[in-house]
Amino acid sequence: MRRPLTYLYARTPLSVKSSFPALPGPALRRRAVARGLAPGEAARTRPKKSCGGRAEWNNLVLFSAMKVACILPSAGLGIRMRPAAPEKTGTSRKQFMLLEGSPILMHTVRKFLACPLVTEIFVSLRQEDLEWVGQYLEREQPGKPVHLVEGGDSRQQSVENALARVSPDTDLVAVHDAVRPFIDQEILRQVIEAAYETGAAIVGIVPVDTVKQVHLTKVRATLPRERLVLTQTPQVFRLDLLREAFAKAREDNFTGTDESSLVERLEKVEVSVVPGSDRNIKITKPSDMELAQLFLAEEAAQRKAS
Repeated sequence: MRRPLTYLYARTPLSVKSSFPALPGPALRRRAVARGLAPGEAARTRPKKSCGGRAEWNNLVLFSAMKVACILPSAGLGIRMRPAAPEKTGTSRKQFMLLEGSPILMHTVRKFLACPLVTEIFVSLRQEDLEWVGQYLEREQPGKPVHLVEGGDSRQQSVENALARVSPDTDLVAVHDAVRPFIDQEILRQVIEAAYETGAAIVGIVPVDTVKQVHLTKVRATLPRERLVLTQTPQVFRLDLLREAFAKAREDNFTGTDESSLVERLEKVEVSVVPGSDRNIKITKPSDMELAQLFLAEEAAQRKAS
């Protein structure tokens, strides 16, 4: 059962071309809080009138009691094991590589701290990383709960361990790769909204290269790109659905490549796909760090300009 939504109206000039306007501003949020509404929020617009070629809109803001938890699996060992501390070089544990002075994991955490739709964050870690990551988080002074959970020997086990800590009154759970620190806030909002509507939604991009199906180095078919997507994260699901999917996978001794593959096996909902971005890279090799530094510099320049 989805929680009931409460509606507030605010007249806001928006671009006619924008089908997904910005989230409500501070004044409207304060009005919502004054009425006892929870911080989870989503936005829709509808045209009001047009005068002199300039459109005016009614910004219909849907404030709900929706609770969204984010899980960041960060217990991977990578290729080579290093001491439990931030790393300046190497690719042994990519989530702890330093990017402009902070571990990649922290850059990812900040993206979800900045999203008003996310109410709490769970980070699954190896036992030896719990203490120092906790110290890092203390310095961040996060404005919402960030829970550290001991992970497992696989991504699937790490997500399941965190999933067990999620409160039963949570509506949606977003699972995101810890080494994707450039998730766009608009895409994040869209995939959460899609999951709220359908129960399951993922982020994906259409491949630009031709994809071949092969067997023993021989081409068997050329797959139509318009029917393919390269999946990214976050992947967002109803809590009850995701827990059932993990329980079924454990019962069948099934290991999936992502959370969506577990949910798909239930055959209960169709998983929606929200268009992703080429910037939402997964940092997996040294050359990705150069691109990450470029993206981070661009984000800093945008913040400075605004």
